[in-house]
Amino acid sequence: GALQKKGHSARILSPEEAERLAKDQVLVSEFKQLKLEKEAQKNWDLFYKRNSTNFFKDRHWTTREFQELEACREFADQKLTILEAGCGVGNCLFPLLEDDLNIFAYACDFSPRAVEYVKKNALYSTERCKVFQCDLTKDDLLDNVPADSVDVVTLIFVLSAIHPDKMHLVLKNIYKVLKPGKCVLFRDYGLYDHAMLRFKSGSKLGENFYVRQDGTRSYFFTEEFLSQLFKAEGYEQVVNEYVQRETVNRKEDLRVPRVFLQSKFQKP
Repeated sequence: GALQKKGHSARILSPEEAERLAKDQVLVSEFKQLKLEKEAQKNWDLFYKRNSTNFFKDRHWTTREFQELEACREFADQKLTILEAGCGVGNCLFPLLEDDLNIFAYACDFSPRAVEYVKKNALYSTERCKVFQCDLTKDDLLDNVPADSVDVVTLIFVLSAIHPDKMHLVLKNIYKVLKPGKCVLFRDYGLYDHAMLRFKSGSKLGENFYVRQDGTRSYFFTEEFLSQLFKAEGYEQVVNEYVQRETVNRKEDLRVPRVFLQSKFQKP
């Protein structure tokens, strides 16, 4: 079970959590940080090699959470063109294509292996989908997607895996393919999410930025940081709020605080 609330207030830490975070100030060495940046693609490729298509559950919540996929249509059967930036193995893409027959999707991922898994999926059809490998921080989306052609871009648990210094490059890249007046739908880890509190000391790369044991990285967003990031690239903010859930594991009597940032930014 899960209880959920949305709003603009960040989660308040317990005294123990605050003390633990305050103590953890030692950063990973610059040498190792540069190595992680250089090997980012390799580390995600190995992640998909180890986990195949089994790690993430299919995200059937996307259409429920993002009513905008319906709302951005002017009439019921209007064909929509979407871009899923950072599609992984298709956990969000395929439920969406199944639920909505009037969608054509561009989808890309950093990991060549993830892209191969998408192409091998029985639901993959070139008539409804074009998938390609892309480093959103440096490969031009215009090589695969026409300018000003996309109705909706989904950016779901993707930006957090990218170095904060390069996040603006992703937003700049996406901006070129989005139609004027259309939106980026964003969901990612929020400040003080349970995952952030579980990192052991020695995992910290910078403010709200950590490395997992497998070398993949994760940033935890504040509402203010995300807002500034999008606005600096010319987007207008429509919605930007924390989603706080308390996931309850009744069997083990555990309460786990999950915090996400769920947002919508528009190209004017």
